[in-house]
Amino acid sequence: MRAAEAAAAAPPAPPGGPAQEPPPVRAEPTAQEGLRALTDLFSETGVPAPLTARTAARLGPGAAGRLREDPWRLLRVPGVRPRQADHFARALLGPDARPDDPRRGRALVLHVLTEAARGGHTVTPAADVVSALERVQVADPQGAVEAALDEAEVLTLTEEPEFGEESFEEDAEPPEPEETLGPARWALAEEAAAEGFQRLTLTAVPLLDDAAIKDLRDGLPEDRSLALTAALRTGVSVLRGTPGDLAGAALVIASAAAGEGVRTAVAAPTDRAAAGLGAGDGVAVTSLHRLLEPRDDPSAAPGAVVYGRGEQNPLELDLILVTDASALDVELCAVLVEACPDGAHLVLCAEPDAPPPAGPGRPLDDLEASETVPVVMLDAAPPSEPLGELTEAVRGGELVAVDAPGREVVIVPAEGPGEAVHRAVQLVTDSIPRALGIPVEDVQVVAPASGGDAGATALNAALKARLNPGPGKFGGMDPGDRVVVAAALPHAPLGETGTVTGGGAHGLDVEFPGGPAVVAPADASRLRHGWALTVAQARGTRRPAVVAVMSPEGLSRSVVATAFGLAGRHLSVVQAAGPGLAKAVREGGTPARRTRLARLVIQ
Repeated sequence: MRAAEAAAAAPPAPPGGPAQEPPPVRAEPTAQEGLRALTDLFSETGVPAPLTARTAARLGPGAAGRLREDPWRLLRVPGVRPRQADHFARALLGPDARPDDPRRGRALVLHVLTEAARGGHTVTPAADVVSALERVQVADPQGAVEAALDEAEVLTLTEEPEFGEESFEEDAEPPEPEETLGPARWALAEEAAAEGFQRLTLTAVPLLDDAAIKDLRDGLPEDRSLALTAALRTGVSVLRGTPGDLAGAALVIASAAAGEGVRTAVAAPTDRAAAGLGAGDGVAVTSLHRLLEPRDDPSAAPGAVVYGRGEQNPLELDLILVTDASALDVELCAVLVEACPDGAHLVLCAEPDAPPPAGPGRPLDDLEASETVPVVMLDAAPPSEPLGELTEAVRGGELVAVDAPGREVVIVPAEGPGEAVHRAVQLVTDSIPRALGIPVEDVQVVAPASGGDAGATALNAALKARLNPGPGKFGGMDPGDRVVVAAALPHAPLGETGTVTGGGAHGLDVEFPGGPAVVAPADASRLRHGWALTVAQARGTRRPAVVAVMSPEGLSRSVVATAFGLAGRHLSVVQAAGPGLAKAVREGGTPARRTRLARLVIQ
């Protein structure tokens, strides 16, 4: 039974009886009160203390009360597994913690779908969800799904089948629609993004007349001319090319449009990336995060970033160019298109075959697959320097040796993860500053994944021990630590790096490229040490020197090409993946994602 049906079926109040007092509204505790209550609860039930900050960040100041009402809500905290939530429930409820508890089944449905979303999927076949519930001993999987639907945090969606030639053969049975399930937040975001793309396409008119566009095109190469024409004449367009070509083309288009009075902005993934793009005449060059005007909103869900720009307060712009748009997950994409006013033109720029976003969905690839917008591919000039030669070869599926007389590219073999970490620390703290004159603060270590013995987490531990040893006084951080935003904050977007300057009960003081910020204790869990970043965190922001630690975890052609392309002057490749590196580059491909946006756009 759905929520609306349940409400309709509820018995009416007895006629003529006394008015029933509504239940008192429980006041939300302060952040400090909530943290103390949660600490006490976890101490009482034997939950490891390090989980406290993550739980407070995800469930808010009232986390302790919410968990006492429903202990399986612990599954909403990243990293918590079903058996751990069951253990917590038994510690809290004793014999009343039963496998058939409706709260358990409901929570496990959302958990299964959220785990799928961490793999990039916005929807999952209902049959797969039922199978997953059976594996964790949910007695009535279908009932659990119904209970989750009643809570409106999960939606049921029907995927219409694609018709092939065999569907039209005589006696062929028509394919049945597939029922899928999706977390409401991502399903609704996908629908909002599709509606936004449709609206921008339908409301667009040329930003300049034909004569003005012709004048701006004069003297441009054909590919740049096509990109300029698409940007000025169509509501949504996609521009593909190498990072350097895209940055140059975006600024050329933006400056040309602004020179004709078109209100124009270029939006990069981070403030640091925006600063690296340079400035265009009459053009705002900023981060997408800052362009959308994030703001603190006490009524927002825990961990959510609320933006001041949106449908009710759209951007006062005619043309927006977004660099590294392949990093947009479906939620940020929905925010962006809703913030674009009717008639605005949106240009989404990205490398061909770029890695998918860190969050769920693949909006740019889906938009291109819908064949509803023009796609312009910039012609890449033959690389003239070693870094470009290596990166371009990787994009083409080859791992080649390049001649680098100025030590632009250095390959450092490592026999295992331990040696890889040691070599990376040596390069950052000694070899690169001493031999190339590039200071430590301009060197960025990247790795394909966070986990593993040579992943970003292990690298950060070793780099902190060498560069800024300390007890982790403020939630694992010390003044002088380099940090990265691992999940967007009001103060800074995903992937922005900064330096810790202090901390205390009020939170963590961090100097970001956009200015100083105080990160509240509940939000500090969204920061990680940032000497080493995953490629997903580092993408879109180039550095003078990059140390790319290649271990077997998380390798793909697009990840390797993106990692190598982050280096501006120097790239050191710590090769700890053996033949797996060449194989990943040669075979290419990334895991498929189940999404709906391509179909929604063409409906």
